[in-house]
Amino acid sequence: MATVGVQMMMVREQVARAGMLAVLEKVAGLGYASLEMSQIPMTEDTVSALEKGRTDLGLQVAALSVALEKAPTATGDALDVDFAKIVDDCRRLGTSYVRIGMMPIPAMTSRAGVEDFAKQCEEASLRLLAEGIQLAYHNHHVDYSKHDGETLFETVRRVSPSLHFEIDVHWVQRGGKNPVDELRAFEGQVELVHLKDYRIGALPVSSLDLLASGDRPGFMREFAGLVQFAEVGAGTLDFASIIPTAVEVGAQHLFVEQDELYGRDVYDCLADSIKHVRALGY
Repeated sequence: MATVGVQMMMVREQVARAGMLAVLEKVAGLGYASLEMSQIPMTEDTVSALEKGRTDLGLQVAALSVALEKAPTATGDALDVDFAKIVDDCRRLGTSYVRIGMMPIPAMTSRAGVEDFAKQCEEASLRLLAEGIQLAYHNHHVDYSKHDGETLFETVRRVSPSLHFEIDVHWVQRGGKNPVDELRAFEGQVELVHLKDYRIGALPVSSLDLLASGDRPGFMREFAGLVQFAEVGAGTLDFASIIPTAVEVGAQHLFVEQDELYGRDVYDCLADSIKHVRALGY
């Protein structure tokens, strides 16, 4: 059975304030079993705290986030300069997966750029596989844009055959695809899945003022921007179909993630999400 975990980006501010162990205790107390590390520096203190979380709380460190190359916009460790450290962190934490959260923005703008990114992914993937570690790539809606009739996602998959994928069901939906169909399309290559709901928010009253003043472009920006990130079960995605499909196609870790909380407490959001997942039998 797949673990239900937390994408630790959600609690990065709490880690900075209260420390990693205090946050891990809260996460474990809510019933989560695994972690995906992201946007939290993998310092020696962090790795040591995660080791303690494994032994004392039974939390599995299922995946680490990396960049291909060290760059101003890349957060955390990078495979070009931190490869040995990344492998060592995986060994210490019993982690079999590292993931790239997004391709570099310039790579999105041309077919050649996407192909070059994918070639780098393939080189890094093969290098990691030699160490017993699988590299995965996490999608966004932009991955469904096309160059010469081929989506970015299709290009990456074609050029990097050893790469696996982390399907984010919210971004699949936002990209115009059916999450269940997309999970099935990636069967055997998707051990990591992001559980993130998709909600349409209420039209703000301010939009009426924009319309009344004749600012139709401003009104349309608000009208078109109603999509929100939601707690699992609080939006429109059919997790009763998504989760069993994910498990059927080989998912080992299901990470709850919510990019924005809209003023709510992060632990309340995490509690609501896992309550829904548990109600579905997972």
